[in-house]
Amino acid sequence: MANHSTVITDTAQLVDWVAAGAKPKADWRIGTEHEKILFHRADFRPVAYDGADGVGALLGSLCSQIGEKAQPIMEKGHIIGLKDGDGGSVTLEPGGQLELSGAPLVNLHQTCAETGRHLKHMRAVTTALGLGMLGVGYQPKWARRDIPWMPKGRYRIMRDHMPKVGRFGLDMMLRSCTVQVNLDYSDEPDMRRKFRTSLALQPVATALFANSPFRDGKPSGLLSTRAEAWTDTDNARCGVPACVFDAGFGYQQWIDYILDVPMYFLHRGEDYIDVAGQSFRDYLASRLAGFEGMPPNMADFEDHITTAFPEVRLKQFLEMRGADSGPWANICALPAFWVGLLYDEESLAEAEALASHITPDDVMNARLSVATNGLNGQLAGEDVHKLATRLLEIATAGLRRRGICDDGGNDETGFLQPLKSIIESRKTPAEVMLELYHQDWNQDIDQVFTANQY
Repeated sequence: MANHSTVITDTAQLVDWVAAGAKPKADWRIGTEHEKILFHRADFRPVAYDGADGVGALLGSLCSQIGEKAQPIMEKGHIIGLKDGDGGSVTLEPGGQLELSGAPLVNLHQTCAETGRHLKHMRAVTTALGLGMLGVGYQPKWARRDIPWMPKGRYRIMRDHMPKVGRFGLDMMLRSCTVQVNLDYSDEPDMRRKFRTSLALQPVATALFANSPFRDGKPSGLLSTRAEAWTDTDNARCGVPACVFDAGFGYQQWIDYILDVPMYFLHRGEDYIDVAGQSFRDYLASRLAGFEGMPPNMADFEDHITTAFPEVRLKQFLEMRGADSGPWANICALPAFWVGLLYDEESLAEAEALASHITPDDVMNARLSVATNGLNGQLAGEDVHKLATRLLEIATAGLRRRGICDDGGNDETGFLQPLKSIIESRKTPAEVMLELYHQDWNQDIDQVFTANQY
Protein backbone atom coordinates (compact mmCIF):
# COMPACT_ATOMS: atom_id res chain seq x y z
CA MET A 1 0.00 0.00 0.00
CA ALA A 2 1.41 3.41 -1.00
CA ASN A 3 1.93 5.99 1.72
CA HIS A 4 1.78 9.78 1.44
CA SER A 5 5.46 10.12 0.52
CA THR A 6 5.40 7.47 -2.23
CA VAL A 7 6.51 9.03 -5.52
CA ILE A 8 4.06 8.54 -8.38
CA THR A 9 5.74 7.21 -11.50
CA ASP A 10 2.74 5.66 -13.25
CA THR A 11 -1.03 6.18 -13.32
CA ALA A 12 -1.40 2.52 -12.33
CA GLN A 13 -0.48 3.59 -8.80
CA LEU A 14 -3.45 5.96 -8.78
CA VAL A 15 -5.77 3.27 -10.08
CA ASP A 16 -4.50 0.96 -7.34
CA TRP A 17 -5.14 3.67 -4.73
CA VAL A 18 -8.82 3.95 -5.71
CA ALA A 19 -9.15 0.16 -5.97
CA ALA A 20 -7.76 -0.16 -2.44
CA GLY A 21 -10.96 1.47 -1.17
CA ALA A 22 -12.99 -1.63 -2.10
CA LYS A 23 -14.33 -3.54 0.92
CA PRO A 24 -16.43 -6.65 1.52
CA LYS A 25 -20.03 -5.83 2.35
CA ALA A 26 -19.51 -6.69 6.01
CA ASP A 27 -17.04 -3.79 6.22
CA TRP A 28 -19.14 -1.14 4.48
CA ARG A 29 -19.48 1.98 6.57
CA ILE A 30 -21.45 5.25 6.61
CA GLY A 31 -19.67 8.60 6.94
CA THR A 32 -21.84 11.69 7.30
CA GLU A 33 -20.61 15.25 6.78
CA HIS A 34 -22.59 18.38 7.48
CA GLU A 35 -21.90 22.10 7.53
CA LYS A 36 -23.56 24.92 9.41
CA ILE A 37 -23.37 28.70 9.12
CA LEU A 38 -22.26 30.60 12.21
CA PHE A 39 -23.77 33.95 13.19
CA HIS A 40 -23.82 36.44 16.07
CA ARG A 41 -27.12 36.07 17.88
CA ALA A 42 -27.28 39.77 18.70
CA ASP A 43 -27.41 40.99 15.09
CA PHE A 44 -27.18 37.81 12.93
CA ARG A 45 -23.91 38.99 11.40
CA PRO A 46 -21.33 36.49 10.11
CA VAL A 47 -18.53 35.49 12.50
CA ALA A 48 -14.92 36.52 11.86
CA TYR A 49 -12.00 34.28 12.78
CA ASP A 50 -10.31 36.57 15.30
CA GLY A 51 -11.64 37.94 18.57
CA ALA A 52 -12.94 36.61 21.86
CA ASP A 53 -16.14 35.45 20.15
CA GLY A 54 -14.56 34.50 16.82
CA VAL A 55 -14.25 31.19 15.05
CA GLY A 56 -10.75 30.59 16.42
CA ALA A 57 -12.02 31.03 19.98
CA LEU A 58 -14.95 28.74 19.22
CA LEU A 59 -12.68 25.95 17.97
CA GLY A 60 -10.50 26.28 21.05
CA SER A 61 -13.56 26.10 23.29
CA LEU A 62 -14.84 23.09 21.36
CA CYS A 63 -11.59 21.25 22.07
CA SER A 64 -12.06 21.96 25.76
CA GLN A 65 -15.72 20.93 25.62
CA ILE A 66 -14.91 17.57 24.04
CA GLY A 67 -12.07 16.92 26.47
CA GLU A 68 -8.59 15.45 26.39
CA LYS A 69 -9.25 13.18 23.41
CA ALA A 70 -9.75 16.22 21.13
CA GLN A 71 -6.68 17.25 19.15
CA PRO A 72 -6.47 20.70 17.51
CA ILE A 73 -5.48 21.01 13.84
CA MET A 74 -3.15 23.98 13.39
CA GLU A 75 -1.91 26.01 10.43
CA LYS A 76 0.66 28.74 10.96
CA GLY A 77 -0.40 29.30 14.56
CA HIS A 78 -4.13 29.29 13.84
CA ILE A 79 -6.47 26.54 14.96
CA ILE A 80 -8.35 25.53 11.82
CA GLY A 81 -10.08 22.39 13.04
CA LEU A 82 -9.83 19.45 15.38
CA LYS A 83 -9.93 15.68 15.55
CA ASP A 84 -12.68 14.65 17.95
CA GLY A 85 -11.05 11.45 19.21
CA ASP A 86 -13.90 9.29 17.95
CA GLY A 87 -12.79 9.03 14.33
CA GLY A 88 -14.34 12.28 13.15
CA SER A 89 -13.05 15.81 12.68
CA VAL A 90 -14.34 19.37 12.66
CA THR A 91 -13.03 21.48 9.80
CA LEU A 92 -13.28 25.10 8.80
CA GLU A 93 -14.80 26.17 5.49
CA PRO A 94 -13.83 29.40 3.66
CA GLY A 95 -16.59 31.64 5.03
CA GLY A 96 -16.48 30.33 8.57
CA GLN A 97 -18.90 27.44 8.04
CA LEU A 98 -17.99 24.59 10.36
CA GLU A 99 -18.17 21.02 9.11
CA LEU A 100 -18.33 17.77 11.01
CA SER A 101 -16.63 15.07 8.97
CA GLY A 102 -18.04 12.10 10.79
CA ALA A 103 -16.38 8.80 11.55
CA PRO A 104 -17.10 5.79 9.30
CA LEU A 105 -19.86 4.05 11.27
CA VAL A 106 -21.73 0.76 10.94
CA ASN A 107 -25.32 1.98 10.93
CA LEU A 108 -27.60 5.00 10.84
CA HIS A 109 -28.40 4.84 14.54
CA GLN A 110 -24.71 5.45 15.22
CA THR A 111 -24.33 8.22 12.67
CA CYS A 112 -27.38 10.07 13.99
CA ALA A 113 -26.10 9.68 17.57
CA GLU A 114 -22.79 11.16 16.40
CA THR A 115 -24.63 14.13 14.90
CA GLY A 116 -26.47 14.62 18.17
CA ARG A 117 -23.28 14.57 20.26
CA HIS A 118 -21.59 17.04 17.93
CA LEU A 119 -24.46 19.51 17.85
CA LYS A 120 -24.83 19.37 21.64
CA HIS A 121 -21.13 20.19 22.03
CA MET A 122 -21.49 22.96 19.47
CA ARG A 123 -24.55 24.43 21.17
CA ALA A 124 -22.70 24.58 24.48
CA VAL A 125 -19.76 26.55 23.07
CA THR A 126 -21.74 28.77 20.69
CA THR A 127 -24.21 29.74 23.41
CA ALA A 128 -21.36 30.75 25.71
CA LEU A 129 -19.92 32.96 22.96
CA GLY A 130 -23.24 34.53 21.92
CA LEU A 131 -23.21 32.69 18.61
CA GLY A 132 -25.75 30.60 16.75
CA MET A 133 -25.65 27.87 14.09
CA LEU A 134 -27.88 28.08 11.04
CA GLY A 135 -29.07 24.94 9.24
CA VAL A 136 -29.82 26.07 5.69
CA GLY A 137 -28.10 25.59 2.33
CA TYR A 138 -27.07 29.18 1.63
CA GLN A 139 -26.43 32.35 3.61
CA PRO A 140 -29.87 34.04 3.47
CA LYS A 141 -29.00 37.64 4.32
CA TRP A 142 -25.42 38.73 4.03
CA ALA A 143 -23.68 39.57 0.76
CA ARG A 144 -20.41 38.04 -0.37
CA ARG A 145 -18.52 41.16 0.73
CA ASP A 146 -19.87 40.78 4.28
CA ILE A 147 -18.42 37.30 4.83
CA PRO A 148 -14.98 37.16 6.51
CA TRP A 149 -12.41 34.80 5.00
CA MET A 150 -10.85 32.14 7.18
CA PRO A 151 -7.03 31.87 7.53
CA LYS A 152 -6.34 28.74 5.48
CA GLY A 153 -3.72 28.91 2.73
CA ARG A 154 -5.60 26.77 0.21
CA TYR A 155 -8.58 29.14 0.37
CA ARG A 156 -6.47 32.14 -0.61
CA ILE A 157 -5.41 30.36 -3.80
CA MET A 158 -8.96 29.23 -4.58
CA ARG A 159 -10.31 32.74 -3.87
CA ASP A 160 -7.95 34.25 -6.42
CA HIS A 161 -8.69 31.61 -9.07
CA MET A 162 -12.46 31.21 -8.75
CA PRO A 163 -13.53 34.48 -10.44
CA LYS A 164 -11.54 33.47 -13.53
CA VAL A 165 -13.58 30.34 -14.16
CA GLY A 166 -17.17 30.96 -13.05
CA ARG A 167 -19.69 33.46 -11.70
CA PHE A 168 -20.55 31.76 -8.43
CA GLY A 169 -17.32 30.20 -7.16
CA LEU A 170 -16.83 32.71 -4.36
CA ASP A 171 -20.47 32.37 -3.37
CA MET A 172 -20.05 28.60 -3.22
CA MET A 173 -17.02 29.04 -0.97
CA LEU A 174 -18.37 31.73 1.34
CA ARG A 175 -22.12 31.30 1.43
CA SER A 176 -23.10 27.67 0.77
CA CYS A 177 -23.71 24.80 3.18
CA THR A 178 -24.27 21.09 2.52
CA VAL A 179 -24.84 17.70 4.05
CA GLN A 180 -23.35 14.63 2.38
CA VAL A 181 -22.79 10.95 2.99
CA ASN A 182 -19.77 8.81 2.11
CA LEU A 183 -20.41 5.19 1.16
CA ASP A 184 -18.32 2.13 0.25
CA TYR A 185 -18.16 -0.28 -2.67
CA SER A 186 -17.11 -3.92 -2.86
CA ASP A 187 -15.24 -3.91 -6.18
CA GLU A 188 -15.03 -2.07 -9.50
CA PRO A 189 -18.40 -3.27 -10.90
CA ASP A 190 -20.13 -2.38 -7.63
CA MET A 191 -18.48 1.05 -7.68
CA ARG A 192 -19.63 1.55 -11.28
CA ARG A 193 -23.26 0.70 -10.45
CA LYS A 194 -23.39 2.88 -7.36
CA PHE A 195 -21.57 5.81 -8.96
CA ARG A 196 -23.68 5.91 -12.11
CA THR A 197 -26.98 5.36 -10.27
CA SER A 198 -26.32 7.97 -7.59
CA LEU A 199 -25.00 10.52 -10.08
CA ALA A 200 -28.05 10.05 -12.32
CA LEU A 201 -30.41 10.42 -9.36
CA GLN A 202 -28.57 13.18 -7.50
CA PRO A 203 -31.07 15.87 -8.68
CA VAL A 204 -33.79 14.03 -6.77
CA ALA A 205 -31.83 14.47 -3.55
CA THR A 206 -31.26 18.13 -4.44
CA ALA A 207 -35.02 18.56 -4.79
CA LEU A 208 -35.94 16.70 -1.60
CA PHE A 209 -33.42 18.64 0.50
CA ALA A 210 -33.89 22.05 -1.18
CA ASN A 211 -33.51 24.49 1.69
CA SER A 212 -31.96 27.73 0.43
CA PRO A 213 -34.56 30.06 -1.12
CA PHE A 214 -32.94 33.36 -0.07
CA ARG A 215 -29.98 35.45 -1.19
CA ASP A 216 -28.97 38.97 -0.17
CA GLY A 217 -31.87 39.30 2.23
CA LYS A 218 -34.73 38.39 -0.11
CA PRO A 219 -36.11 35.45 -2.10
CA SER A 220 -33.69 34.41 -4.82
CA GLY A 221 -36.35 32.94 -7.11
CA LEU A 222 -34.87 29.50 -6.42
CA LEU A 223 -35.54 26.74 -3.94
CA SER A 224 -31.86 25.73 -3.78
CA THR A 225 -29.66 28.75 -4.29
CA ARG A 226 -26.76 26.52 -3.25
CA ALA A 227 -27.43 24.17 -6.16
CA GLU A 228 -27.47 27.05 -8.62
CA ALA A 229 -24.09 28.26 -7.34
CA TRP A 230 -22.56 24.90 -8.20
CA THR A 231 -23.77 25.15 -11.82
CA ASP A 232 -21.35 28.01 -12.53
CA THR A 233 -18.45 27.56 -10.13
CA ASP A 234 -15.86 25.91 -12.39
CA ASN A 235 -17.05 23.58 -15.13
CA ALA A 236 -13.61 21.96 -15.38
CA ARG A 237 -14.03 20.43 -11.92
CA CYS A 238 -17.76 20.49 -11.10
CA GLY A 239 -21.02 19.02 -12.31
CA VAL A 240 -21.57 15.67 -14.01
CA PRO A 241 -18.56 13.71 -15.32
CA ALA A 242 -19.91 12.12 -18.51
CA CYS A 243 -17.39 9.28 -18.32
CA VAL A 244 -19.31 7.76 -15.39
CA PHE A 245 -22.15 6.91 -17.80
CA ASP A 246 -19.89 4.97 -20.17
CA ALA A 247 -20.56 1.21 -20.26
CA GLY A 248 -16.91 0.43 -19.54
CA PHE A 249 -16.42 3.04 -16.82
CA GLY A 250 -14.00 2.01 -14.10
CA TYR A 251 -11.14 3.12 -11.92
CA GLN A 252 -8.88 4.03 -14.87
CA GLN A 253 -11.49 6.27 -16.49
CA TRP A 254 -12.03 8.06 -13.20
CA ILE A 255 -8.31 8.66 -12.79
CA ASP A 256 -8.20 10.04 -16.33
CA TYR A 257 -10.97 12.48 -15.38
CA ILE A 258 -9.19 13.55 -12.20
CA LEU A 259 -5.90 14.09 -14.04
CA ASP A 260 -7.70 16.49 -16.39
CA VAL A 261 -9.05 18.57 -13.51
CA PRO A 262 -6.82 21.67 -13.29
CA MET A 263 -4.66 21.97 -10.19
CA TYR A 264 -5.04 24.58 -7.44
CA PHE A 265 -2.02 24.20 -5.16
CA LEU A 266 0.83 22.13 -3.79
CA HIS A 267 1.05 21.67 -0.04
CA ARG A 268 4.54 21.87 1.42
CA GLY A 269 4.80 21.94 5.19
CA GLU A 270 2.41 24.67 6.28
CA ASP A 271 2.67 26.49 2.95
CA TYR A 272 0.37 26.29 -0.06
CA ILE A 273 2.05 26.99 -3.40
CA ASP A 274 -0.17 28.46 -6.12
CA VAL A 275 -0.21 26.32 -9.27
CA ALA A 276 -3.82 27.12 -10.14
CA GLY A 277 -4.85 26.14 -13.64
CA GLN A 278 -1.81 23.96 -14.32
CA SER A 279 -1.99 20.31 -15.32
CA PHE A 280 -1.52 17.36 -12.98
CA ARG A 281 -0.64 15.35 -16.09
CA ASP A 282 2.32 17.69 -16.63
CA TYR A 283 3.25 17.24 -12.98
CA LEU A 284 3.10 13.46 -13.40
CA ALA A 285 5.44 13.79 -16.40
CA SER A 286 7.83 16.00 -14.32
CA ARG A 287 6.95 18.99 -16.54
CA LEU A 288 5.04 21.16 -14.05
CA ALA A 289 6.26 24.76 -14.45
CA GLY A 290 8.57 25.57 -11.56
CA PHE A 291 8.78 21.91 -10.54
CA GLU A 292 10.42 20.39 -13.60
CA GLY A 293 12.04 17.07 -12.85
CA MET A 294 10.11 16.76 -9.58
CA PRO A 295 7.32 14.16 -9.84
CA PRO A 296 4.34 14.20 -7.45
CA ASN A 297 3.87 11.97 -4.45
CA MET A 298 0.67 10.38 -3.20
CA ALA A 299 -0.03 13.25 -0.80
CA ASP A 300 -0.07 15.61 -3.79
CA PHE A 301 -2.61 13.41 -5.56
CA GLU A 302 -4.78 13.03 -2.47
CA ASP A 303 -4.83 16.83 -2.13
CA HIS A 304 -5.61 17.21 -5.82
CA ILE A 305 -8.58 14.83 -5.82
CA THR A 306 -10.21 16.93 -3.08
CA THR A 307 -10.30 19.86 -5.52
CA ALA A 308 -12.63 18.04 -7.95
CA PHE A 309 -16.22 18.95 -7.08
CA PRO A 310 -18.67 16.82 -9.12
CA GLU A 311 -22.11 16.00 -7.75
CA VAL A 312 -20.77 12.56 -6.77
CA ARG A 313 -17.06 12.13 -6.10
CA LEU A 314 -14.99 8.97 -5.90
CA LYS A 315 -11.97 8.82 -3.61
CA GLN A 316 -11.62 5.54 -1.72
CA PHE A 317 -15.36 5.79 -1.16
CA LEU A 318 -18.26 7.52 -2.93
CA GLU A 319 -19.44 10.95 -1.74
CA MET A 320 -23.02 12.10 -2.37
CA ARG A 321 -22.71 15.88 -2.72
CA GLY A 322 -26.05 17.18 -4.02
CA ALA A 323 -28.02 18.25 -0.93
CA ASP A 324 -28.56 21.48 0.99
CA SER A 325 -27.87 21.52 4.69
CA GLY A 326 -30.99 21.62 6.82
CA PRO A 327 -32.61 20.84 10.14
CA TRP A 328 -31.20 18.30 12.56
CA ALA A 329 -33.49 15.49 11.36
CA ASN A 330 -32.52 16.07 7.72
CA ILE A 331 -28.85 15.50 8.56
CA CYS A 332 -29.85 11.94 9.45
CA ALA A 333 -32.31 11.63 6.56
CA LEU A 334 -29.70 12.20 3.84
CA PRO A 335 -27.54 9.18 4.70
CA ALA A 336 -30.69 7.11 5.30
CA PHE A 337 -31.90 7.90 1.77
CA TRP A 338 -28.69 6.81 0.07
CA VAL A 339 -27.94 3.84 2.34
CA GLY A 340 -31.44 2.54 1.67
CA LEU A 341 -30.89 2.83 -2.08
CA LEU A 342 -27.28 1.68 -2.42
CA TYR A 343 -26.46 -0.73 0.43
CA ASP A 344 -29.21 -3.27 -0.28
CA GLU A 345 -28.83 -5.33 -3.46
CA GLU A 346 -32.53 -5.40 -4.32
CA SER A 347 -32.88 -1.66 -3.80
CA LEU A 348 -29.78 -0.92 -5.84
CA ALA A 349 -31.11 -3.02 -8.71
CA GLU A 350 -34.44 -1.15 -8.63
CA ALA A 351 -32.79 2.28 -8.43
CA GLU A 352 -30.37 1.30 -11.19
CA ALA A 353 -33.28 0.33 -13.43
CA LEU A 354 -35.03 3.66 -12.77
CA ALA A 355 -31.83 5.52 -13.68
CA SER A 356 -30.82 3.39 -16.66
CA HIS A 357 -32.13 5.76 -19.35
CA ILE A 358 -30.80 8.98 -17.76
CA THR A 359 -27.94 10.68 -19.63
CA PRO A 360 -25.30 13.17 -18.44
CA ASP A 361 -27.14 15.96 -20.27
CA ASP A 362 -30.35 14.99 -18.49
CA VAL A 363 -28.64 15.37 -15.14
CA MET A 364 -27.08 18.69 -16.10
CA ASN A 365 -30.46 20.06 -17.18
CA ALA A 366 -32.15 18.70 -14.08
CA ARG A 367 -29.71 20.46 -11.76
CA LEU A 368 -31.16 23.86 -12.68
CA SER A 369 -34.69 22.49 -12.94
CA VAL A 370 -34.72 21.23 -9.35
CA ALA A 371 -32.78 24.23 -8.05
CA THR A 372 -35.63 26.38 -9.35
CA ASN A 373 -38.67 24.14 -8.96
CA GLY A 374 -37.72 21.49 -6.42
CA LEU A 375 -40.05 18.49 -6.58
CA ASN A 376 -41.90 20.15 -9.47
CA GLY A 377 -38.75 19.92 -11.57
CA GLN A 378 -38.02 17.46 -14.35
CA LEU A 379 -35.34 14.78 -14.72
CA ALA A 380 -35.09 13.14 -18.14
CA GLY A 381 -38.68 14.13 -18.90
CA GLU A 382 -40.00 12.65 -15.66
CA ASP A 383 -41.74 14.42 -12.80
CA VAL A 384 -39.25 14.63 -9.93
CA HIS A 385 -41.95 14.29 -7.27
CA LYS A 386 -43.09 11.01 -8.81
CA LEU A 387 -39.52 9.78 -9.07
CA ALA A 388 -38.74 10.86 -5.49
CA THR A 389 -41.85 9.05 -4.24
CA ARG A 390 -40.72 5.80 -5.85
CA LEU A 391 -37.13 6.17 -4.65
CA LEU A 392 -38.29 6.77 -1.11
CA GLU A 393 -40.30 3.55 -1.28
CA ILE A 394 -37.23 1.71 -2.52
CA ALA A 395 -35.01 3.22 0.17
CA THR A 396 -37.53 2.35 2.88
CA ALA A 397 -37.63 -1.27 1.75
CA GLY A 398 -33.84 -1.38 1.60
CA LEU A 399 -33.45 -0.12 5.15
CA ARG A 400 -36.12 -2.53 6.35
CA ARG A 401 -34.27 -5.45 4.78
CA ARG A 402 -31.06 -4.34 6.51
CA GLY A 403 -32.96 -4.98 9.75
CA ILE A 404 -30.59 -3.02 11.98
CA CYS A 405 -32.44 -1.95 15.13
CA ASP A 406 -31.59 0.26 18.07
CA ASP A 407 -32.05 -0.77 21.71
CA GLY A 408 -35.74 0.12 21.47
CA GLY A 409 -36.31 -2.21 18.51
CA ASN A 410 -36.60 0.60 15.93
CA ASP A 411 -35.08 -0.08 12.54
CA GLU A 412 -33.40 2.56 10.36
CA THR A 413 -36.52 3.48 8.36
CA GLY A 414 -37.51 6.10 10.95
CA PHE A 415 -34.74 8.35 9.73
CA LEU A 416 -36.62 8.77 6.44
CA GLN A 417 -39.66 10.32 8.13
CA PRO A 418 -38.73 13.94 7.23
CA LEU A 419 -38.60 12.94 3.56
CA LYS A 420 -41.94 11.17 3.76
CA SER A 421 -43.46 14.38 5.14
CA ILE A 422 -41.95 16.35 2.27
CA ILE A 423 -43.34 13.89 -0.29
CA GLU A 424 -46.82 13.90 1.28
CA SER A 425 -47.01 17.71 1.54
CA ARG A 426 -45.29 18.26 -1.84
CA LYS A 427 -43.43 21.09 -0.11
CA THR A 428 -39.66 21.22 0.23
CA PRO A 429 -38.14 22.88 3.31
CA ALA A 430 -37.49 25.90 1.07
CA GLU A 431 -41.16 26.24 0.18
CA VAL A 432 -42.18 25.99 3.82
CA MET A 433 -39.72 28.79 4.60
CA LEU A 434 -41.00 30.95 1.78
CA GLU A 435 -44.58 30.62 3.04
CA LEU A 436 -43.48 31.69 6.50
CA TYR A 437 -41.45 34.56 5.06
CA HIS A 438 -44.44 35.97 3.16
CA GLN A 439 -46.98 35.34 5.91
CA ASP A 440 -45.98 34.88 9.57
CA TRP A 441 -42.59 36.58 9.25
CA ASN A 442 -43.85 39.65 7.35
CA GLN A 443 -40.85 39.37 5.01
CA ASP A 444 -38.39 39.77 7.90
CA ILE A 445 -35.30 37.84 6.75
CA ASP A 446 -33.90 37.74 10.29
CA GLN A 447 -36.61 35.24 11.16
CA VAL A 448 -34.73 32.68 9.04
CA PHE A 449 -31.95 32.69 11.63
CA THR A 450 -34.21 32.29 14.66
CA ALA A 451 -36.38 29.62 13.07
CA ASN A 452 -33.57 27.52 11.59
CA GLN A 453 -30.86 27.54 14.23
CA TYR A 454 -29.75 24.30 15.83
